[in-house]
Amino acid sequence: MKRIKSLLFTAVMLASLSSYAQEVVPKTYINPLDIDYTYMVYNSANNISYRSGADPAVIEYRGEYFMFVTRSFGYWHSKDLVNWEFIKPKQWFFEGSNAPTAFNYKDSLVYFAGDPAGYGSILYTDDPKKGEWTPTASITNNIQDSELFIDDDGKTYLYWGSSNVHPLKVKMLDKDDRFIETGVQKELINLVEEEHGWERFGENNYHPTLKEGYMEGASMTKHDGKYYLQYAAPGTQFNVYADAAYIGETPLGPFKYMKNNPYSFKPGGFTNGAGHGITVKQTNGQYWHFATMALASNSHWERRLCMFPTYFDEEGLMYTNTSYGDYPLYAPDHPTKAGEHTGWMLLSYKGKATVSSSMKQISKSTSTDGQFDITEMPLKKNSEGAIISEVLTDESPKSFWVAEANNDDQWVEIEMLNPGNIYAFQLNFHDEESGIYTRTEGLRHRFTLEVSNDGENWKVVEDRSNSYEDSPNAYIVLNQPVEARYVRYNNLKVPGNNLALSEIRVFGKGLGKKPAKVKDFQVRRQKDRRDATFEWEPVKGAQGYNIRWGIAPDKLYQSWLIYDKNEHLMRNLDCDTKYYFSIEAFNENGISERTEIQEVK
Repeated sequence: MKRIKSLLFTAVMLASLSSYAQEVVPKTYINPLDIDYTYMVYNSANNISYRSGADPAVIEYRGEYFMFVTRSFGYWHSKDLVNWEFIKPKQWFFEGSNAPTAFNYKDSLVYFAGDPAGYGSILYTDDPKKGEWTPTASITNNIQDSELFIDDDGKTYLYWGSSNVHPLKVKMLDKDDRFIETGVQKELINLVEEEHGWERFGENNYHPTLKEGYMEGASMTKHDGKYYLQYAAPGTQFNVYADAAYIGETPLGPFKYMKNNPYSFKPGGFTNGAGHGITVKQTNGQYWHFATMALASNSHWERRLCMFPTYFDEEGLMYTNTSYGDYPLYAPDHPTKAGEHTGWMLLSYKGKATVSSSMKQISKSTSTDGQFDITEMPLKKNSEGAIISEVLTDESPKSFWVAEANNDDQWVEIEMLNPGNIYAFQLNFHDEESGIYTRTEGLRHRFTLEVSNDGENWKVVEDRSNSYEDSPNAYIVLNQPVEARYVRYNNLKVPGNNLALSEIRVFGKGLGKKPAKVKDFQVRRQKDRRDATFEWEPVKGAQGYNIRWGIAPDKLYQSWLIYDKNEHLMRNLDCDTKYYFSIEAFNENGISERTEIQEVK
């Protein structure tokens, strides 16, 4: 009897220890944001069907958050900046809003503008969750990419501009009299491409004929008594789309170029771009920058949204942290690391993918002239007769695979190069002639995910077979990590005529060693001081490298993530600025030590 009691006690203790030892998986998010993006009316006349989300205007209102997005026929509401629910308003612009602006005035009213026709009618409400809005009479026209800003004294300003020729402008309005113009209007800033390399038009800031970038997306943030006039350049379709700022002592300026520009910049990695956005203050005082990322597969205007933590340093310089910005990041409610990389690495890169069927596989990228480089890949099979897909683990959102149907016979299986502890998945669905051209309710992504260590014995880790979620960039986090080498996606039904995917990304912690420190990192600034070249010795076992730089050794605010290569060319520097550079290697097991910081005059 004593032996039985002892065994029972031991079992209880082991169960208790097992429960106690379970890892607490933190709350996270990933870019591009996982929301139910709207299908676009724009390009519908050409039968081009695609989802898009761009030009976000995010505000905090009475402790909650509202996000307005170009041509979405409504807006999203959140309590935590991670989970967003769509609101269909009762009154709205007929074709949705375009490059919207919103402002929370003293928690009493939300003001909104963004008529795609360019008329300046401003809507307002005291209950945005209800979706009832009241319009003012239209009092201005030819307004695109506007930003409404109401200062603490009630004085009201409208900033606007979208051009590769004309500057950003501002006009004063009277919010207490139908937002009538007061007569104060002035030109503010324009691009200076000959000094600021990142403002040059084109992919990687190069175009063979067009030199002038587009200045657009005005935004205003007031912090510590200073006014940060923000703008986007050089074009929403490019990997180098970014936001920068000028700083002024008044809302009308004069404004001075911020020396660490662009402050929101994500040119490398899986999804690129961090421009035309807005900076919002969380209820706990933390700032966040919401911006636009370039998907640009079906159309150059096919875009997604991103969110990065934003700070002001001791000099008053504004900056964001976009490093590993399309890997899992700590959620905004994390007490000390909100928006920072979790350390979960990419396990699936270059994994061996096989698929159930294949109508087409396209390798696609944006070329330096702004057009597409397109290759239709021939059908390949492995030695066992299974169809191979090389585009689902290549870290490109533009490349895609299209199945022959959209039913439960369709699947994808990935054998990762090495096993690892899986924490999360990101499924990036592609729109292949979906035939949807506007906001459509009732869309659902239904599937299951399985994992295996041997490719024969499978365990279901996510079951969305009865899901009502519309998740074009589905982000799935496991309650507990699971060790596996194989991942299997089983389709049931998704929007569109055919199942199509651009990428299946698997995140976690590898079981091997992180790469060694990079050796012989060389930086050479070119005769054109806006350009710099980089070379280094390849690191054994590295997936890629992360170049970091900034205007001081303690201000390496910018980064560029690169896969495979051990050389790079940047065209995004400012002519008269001294920079400091460092580099690190990474793989599925972690990130190496950074190299010593180099000063480059």
